[in-house]
Amino acid sequence: MKQLLLQKIQNKDIVVGVVGLGYVGLPLAVEKAKAGFKTIGFDVQEKKVELVNSGHNYIGDVVNEDLKEIVSKGMLSATTDFSFVKDVDFIAICVPTPLDVYQQPDISYVKSSTESIAKYLKKGSMVVLESTTYPGTTEELIKPLLEQGSGLKCGSDFYLGFSPERVDPGNLIYKTKNTPKVVGAIGEDALEVIAAMYRAVLESDVHTVSSPAIAEMEKILENTYRNINIGLINELAMLCHKMNINLWEVIDAAKTKPYGFQAFYPGPGLGGHCIPLDPYYLSWKAREYGFHTSMIESSMMINDKMPEYCMERAGDLLNRSKKALNGSNILVVGVAYKQDIDDYRESPALVLIDLLKGKGANVSFFDPYIPEYKHKGKLEKGEKNLTPALLEKADLVVVAAAHSQVDYELIQKHAKVIFDTKNAMKGVKNRNNIELL
Repeated sequence: MKQLLLQKIQNKDIVVGVVGLGYVGLPLAVEKAKAGFKTIGFDVQEKKVELVNSGHNYIGDVVNEDLKEIVSKGMLSATTDFSFVKDVDFIAICVPTPLDVYQQPDISYVKSSTESIAKYLKKGSMVVLESTTYPGTTEELIKPLLEQGSGLKCGSDFYLGFSPERVDPGNLIYKTKNTPKVVGAIGEDALEVIAAMYRAVLESDVHTVSSPAIAEMEKILENTYRNINIGLINELAMLCHKMNINLWEVIDAAKTKPYGFQAFYPGPGLGGHCIPLDPYYLSWKAREYGFHTSMIESSMMINDKMPEYCMERAGDLLNRSKKALNGSNILVVGVAYKQDIDDYRESPALVLIDLLKGKGANVSFFDPYIPEYKHKGKLEKGEKNLTPALLEKADLVVVAAAHSQVDYELIQKHAKVIFDTKNAMKGVKNRNNIELL
């Protein structure tokens, strides 16, 4: 089986399946198709399937022309019908792994996708989980589901591995094609074949590890590392505010050191599909072993507290103007979870807006990338333009995302008071009405 698959990879006779056509899956499917592998995308959302099949792009990291070309050439198609799994040789699972209401891992999407794949899995297939999850998922959950549902045996009838997604929306340098890939698999043959499949598509290095659990833990480490360091910086932001010290200037000074220091920055909280969620997966799994990840849990508590802390700071700023949060007009500039993207998944700005509204504030928002967003089942529409009249109406302007397409000079000129949580207004010289986080 190994030699046959290696030959098919070399000849580009492999048919690829990508389950989940979101921020991870669609870019991966596009790269597979561009590399010469016929690709089928699977998704339960009919709207996404229709958009892909019509060549309409909805993901920022995908080039519009690339999608149109590969769809028109028949190299990429999409479907909601999982029976087409019987036609594919390589299947990548790229579905969401959120947290439930109790901050515990919700792997229902992974489980349901695996069960759908198992019904139609053919002998000689490769299956790879790319969704971020707790260590042990591939071997403890995916393997038995595939074996029970298909009647095939892992290692002899199909190969199974884990290769963590590494997607950084809006990154202008590193995309799916040129970001190094980590691969772990069950058995040496599976590792060799799955790694070969990625090498046939990517320009970057493919780093192999000895098991799926190593690869799963590696992904958790990447994001827990960032979570902890951001937690440290957020805690220092609170302290530096009390000490009347500009932490942003402190960080700029510290990062002049050419070794032993990496700059992290404070903010109104953590957003995105990885950093705010992944440490919870590890903490949850650790409890199975009677182990408490005290440092990780401390950083998570600090980061989770930041929207509330920013609300308190906003209240303090209004108090100086003899105003209360209740009844004040507050304009939030930027609701994306990071700068220059249209992604608001887990955005702390949305939490901050809810908290401000809960105190009776009249909150509006402007984001050049996000004209509207849906949060907790409710659609919220933003301001169409950032105008002097809009700014002058606000009792407080809160900058929650450092978008480069925002006129910060205009904000400074017309806003009464500004709370800049991202140091987005660093280049503005007149700072008499600006307060930093």
